[in-house]
Amino acid sequence: MQLSAAPYEERLTAPRSWWLVSFLVGLSLALILLPFGTLPLLVGLVGGTAAAAVMASSYGSVRIRVVGDSLIAGEAKIPLRALGEAHVLDPEEARAWRTYKADTRAFLLLRAYIPRALRVEVTDPEDPTPYLYLSTREPERLAEAIKAAKASA
Repeated sequence: MQLSAAPYEERLTAPRSWWLVSFLVGLSLALILLPFGTLPLLVGLVGGTAAAAVMASSYGSVRIRVVGDSLIAGEAKIPLRALGEAHVLDPEEARAWRTYKADTRAFLLLRAYIPRALRVEVTDPEDPTPYLYLSTREPERLAEAIKAAKASA
């Protein structure tokens, strides 16, 4: 099997406001280190900002892809033949499925800063996971990509 270009690929990047928060973390650390002099102040500003930015970047680096006959969501790689129907969730339904409707056995790729999601049923009888909950900015497009990839497989 040769992997072709992904018909769907999305990176769940962190919102822009998180970069401002990263700078504010560095500024806070700089103020804490202010009594120790100028050099510790600069080290705190640069180091705190860099550490917070790395954390924000790594949290927002997770990707969702449909490649070949697989759905890759974060670290999970699920064969498309094990997936059933995909349900597009609006913000209210998405909140419900990540709170009181959630199943503890489900696979959640959750990013709270993304209000919409896609819930995909898992039909593999060997897999105890009932569904995948995938935060996505374009759930309709992801559902179509899964459907198209399943049809061509």
